[in-house]
Amino acid sequence: MQDCFTETIVNKLDAKGRVSIPAAYRQVLARQETEGVYFLKAVSGEPALTGFGNGVLSQMREQLKSFNPIFSKGYALRAHAIFGQARHLSFDDEGRIRLPDDLIGHVGIEERVAFVGLGDTFEVWNPDKLAAVERRRLAEARELFDASGGQS
Repeated sequence: MQDCFTETIVNKLDAKGRVSIPAAYRQVLARQETEGVYFLKAVSGEPALTGFGNGVLSQMREQLKSFNPIFSKGYALRAHAIFGQARHLSFDDEGRIRLPDDLIGHVGIEERVAFVGLGDTFEVWNPDKLAAVERRRLAEARELFDASGGQS
């Protein structure tokens, strides 16, 4: 049973802005007792969305417990970036979500949507923009490779 988001899967965006979340992703979200899915515009500033369920939401709440919610600037910065920006989208009966127009515009999606599994989270990309990002990321990963088996 899969408990994390894996694979890169491309689905179609229909004329109404609906896209089917991959079935394997929906299963992970359901196991986290997430009704629907949460999305943020990528904090990195890239033209992508970060998708996640209750598991990541709980992790973020736990990490924020080390900050004073009233007197810590660090708390407000982190909480606003996650909780203040997160959008909850519900599934329809066919496992689709309606992506809001501003999120479609941010990603630059036209007809196809790429879902990229990243373990605890996943990303949503325009597949045409993803190709260059994937090449760059994999090249950087190869640079981190340590043939001795140690960590770099």
